[in-house]
Amino acid sequence: MLLTAVVGVLPVVMTAQSATDAYMLAQPDMKGTARFMSMAGAFGALGGDLSTLSQNPAGVGVYRSSEVGVTLNLDFQSTSATSIGATDNVTRKADQFKATCPNFAYVGAVNLDSDAMPSISWGIGYSRIASFDRKYTGYVPQLSTSMSNYVANFTNGIPLGDISYDNDNDPYKYSEAPWLSILGYNSYLINPVGLSNDTYQGLWKNGTNGDATFTVREKGYVDQFDLDLGGNIMDVLYWGIGVGITDLAFATDAYYDEELVNARIVGKDNVGTENGDAWFGLRNYSKVRGTGVNFKAGVIVKPINELRFGLAVHTPTYYDLRHEMLGECDYSYSSGIEGYHDTDDGWMSFYNSGYYSPWRLIASVAGVIGGRGIISADYEYVGYSSMKVKDDLGMEYYDIAEDIDNYYEDSHILRLGGEFRVTPQFSLRAGYSYQSSPAKDDAISNEEYIYTSGTNPAYIFDKSTQYITAGLGYRFNAFYIDMAYVHKMRESVYRPFTSFDGNESPSALITDHNNQVVMSVGVKF
Repeated sequence: MLLTAVVGVLPVVMTAQSATDAYMLAQPDMKGTARFMSMAGAFGALGGDLSTLSQNPAGVGVYRSSEVGVTLNLDFQSTSATSIGATDNVTRKADQFKATCPNFAYVGAVNLDSDAMPSISWGIGYSRIASFDRKYTGYVPQLSTSMSNYVANFTNGIPLGDISYDNDNDPYKYSEAPWLSILGYNSYLINPVGLSNDTYQGLWKNGTNGDATFTVREKGYVDQFDLDLGGNIMDVLYWGIGVGITDLAFATDAYYDEELVNARIVGKDNVGTENGDAWFGLRNYSKVRGTGVNFKAGVIVKPINELRFGLAVHTPTYYDLRHEMLGECDYSYSSGIEGYHDTDDGWMSFYNSGYYSPWRLIASVAGVIGGRGIISADYEYVGYSSMKVKDDLGMEYYDIAEDIDNYYEDSHILRLGGEFRVTPQFSLRAGYSYQSSPAKDDAISNEEYIYTSGTNPAYIFDKSTQYITAGLGYRFNAFYIDMAYVHKMRESVYRPFTSFDGNESPSALITDHNNQVVMSVGVKF
């Protein structure tokens, strides 16, 4: 167990990234124009919408005239956290509101007066393809172990001198021990057992009881700038290729504290240990910024006017990232010892020029009914098992690759959408989308030991995600306005640290209910 813990922790300490970090940067979302979102994004075989620049670039080839449009989005977020496994489960809620402009784009088309290739078109646009904003807070009324014991467990076997000496004059101070071991020792969360040089114990012992609280704030986005080129072959085959330039920002503020009674605490004047009350709060800040590039290609086939098929492939986004982190711990013990420690150097910065997001494949079919109705379906494969983290020399971190393989699996998305044209000017729309969990059952159910990076041992695994959508549209000559309502439902499992040696960590079920009101306006010419 010790060897596994040390081998698993030290490499991610050096890279400042873990498998769970890799997933957090590749979380799914559904963003686009109001028409696109009101039909749950089922546009892979339809095209003719500005959102297709970031979905199936063959949709640009459908255009026979030019179009420019912009979208506004009001997002009302509500997240609840319900503790799991406690005697009395407790639910707490956190609400947020955000207004954004998630899409604006231009498509230009040129008619070629050719039966073989009637037109060629291009598009340039901006899309917020993912939003990471979420806040959740919770309370665990009855603990069965302590985070301090988790830290002691993976620190066992590391010589005391590697975590306890004065680090101020040693620029390589973190090469011998995990950061959380150093922070835990300096804050008296872990203490040596007797005269041992490499065995540690946490605050929890037989007869200890206590509770915990947690608050996590996530903020960030993935903005993508798309440049697509598409064409039309005999009004039967539409093709498109595109490149996406992404701008990524993701920040977390994660806080966890425990209040323990009858704990094993450091003694008065830092001499030995004694029984007493303990409180500590661990706060972790993390910021990731970076840019990336991806490529995509697609086709739409229309064998008859009433039936269309679509296929699109997206390469992984290759990212160049800068990761900053800061860990802090406040503590207070009834023996009279209290204080504050952080990771000594304040904010620590790391560069990672080799992060690859998942591959994506989208297969679609759509039917036109009586010239007034549309039914469309998309299936999307997201290869989370293909995520990679490499060093500056292009060598993959195989320990992180192993963790990705242990924690994540490929995800599947089904999107269904429909539109009915009530009059030539007015349309009604609705849709539904379901995404399977990208996490493996063993990881969600706490049967897998989970490694994290830095001084933050907390992690979250998403379960299924669903969207229910509806909307309407109005056309007046070349002008259009579309409205959409989107309800997003997602469940996740949060743990402040992984279970270890038969000790069950606290956990909570996180439930997101996001309600979005989306409006798009544009003109075709």
